[in-house]
Amino acid sequence: MRSTPPGEIPRPTPPEPVLQVRGLIKRYGTKTAVDGLDLTARAGVTAVLGPNGAGKTTTVETCEGYRRPDAGTVRVLGLDPVREAAALRPRIGVMLQSGGVYSGARADEMLRHMAKLHAHPLDVDALIERLGLGSCGRTTYRRLSGGQQQRLALAMAVVGRPELVFLDEPTAGLDPQARRSTWELVRELRADGVSVVLTTHAMDEAEQLADDVAIIDAGRVVAQGSPEELCRGGAENTLRFTGRSGLDLASLLKALPTDTAAVELAPGSYRLTGTVDPQLLATVTSWCAQHGVMPDQLSVERHTLEDVFLELTGKELRA
Repeated sequence: MRSTPPGEIPRPTPPEPVLQVRGLIKRYGTKTAVDGLDLTARAGVTAVLGPNGAGKTTTVETCEGYRRPDAGTVRVLGLDPVREAAALRPRIGVMLQSGGVYSGARADEMLRHMAKLHAHPLDVDALIERLGLGSCGRTTYRRLSGGQQQRLALAMAVVGRPELVFLDEPTAGLDPQARRSTWELVRELRADGVSVVLTTHAMDEAEQLADDVAIIDAGRVVAQGSPEELCRGGAENTLRFTGRSGLDLASLLKALPTDTAAVELAPGSYRLTGTVDPQLLATVTSWCAQHGVMPDQLSVERHTLEDVFLELTGKELRA
């Protein structure tokens, strides 16, 4: 083992990934759904985004062990989800977007059955109450509303206290109250040390919940990082303000970082682009004060995750 030089603070070893995919290829006949995809998920919440047909569902289903890869390697909690499925199943939870529940089974009956399959399940009654399923516990699955079916599928995925849970569109079809409740549950899972991999089309959901975001398109990961990193990387931030027309922008730029650009869009309307941070904001307002300028309607605009997603995957509709 390498010793740490005197005076040097040892760097902590990063935790092992909970999910690691390398060179994954999956074909359906002549169609290649996943094309050499690499994906790593560590402890916390990882959101997988992608337009329709991008390959994200096939990727996640392969990680869950429902599909065999044509090439590449997949490791979930260090295990092969196909060859070592028996060892992996008790350690993961899976929420499918549809299916996985007997249509004639009652909601509470199905959840209690699922709990009995695990050694140390969560309290079923508390989970039913937590997800607002108390009023429909005696209702068969096929008679539940779409939102109730979603919440039951979520409860079934987490009742066994998994180390890692896969959630496929967990808030699709939910009303705002149920959506927020689901977000709170995901945060509680993370706080309890449960890792989460979720697919979603809701950009605000990924921004709110995810520690890491992977964007998939054409069967490959085209970008991965925290929401902050993705929104910052390669994107200009913008500061806008109004004041009197004809300000000396050359003088203003001398006080600002060299990567900053400034333009007067219309008389008295100004836009600055570059690295917009608290220091730049303070410098601009200080410069305005020194020159007797009152900066009205000052606002900071940043790229959102949706902006980044559309830049990477295009704006055309997908089938």
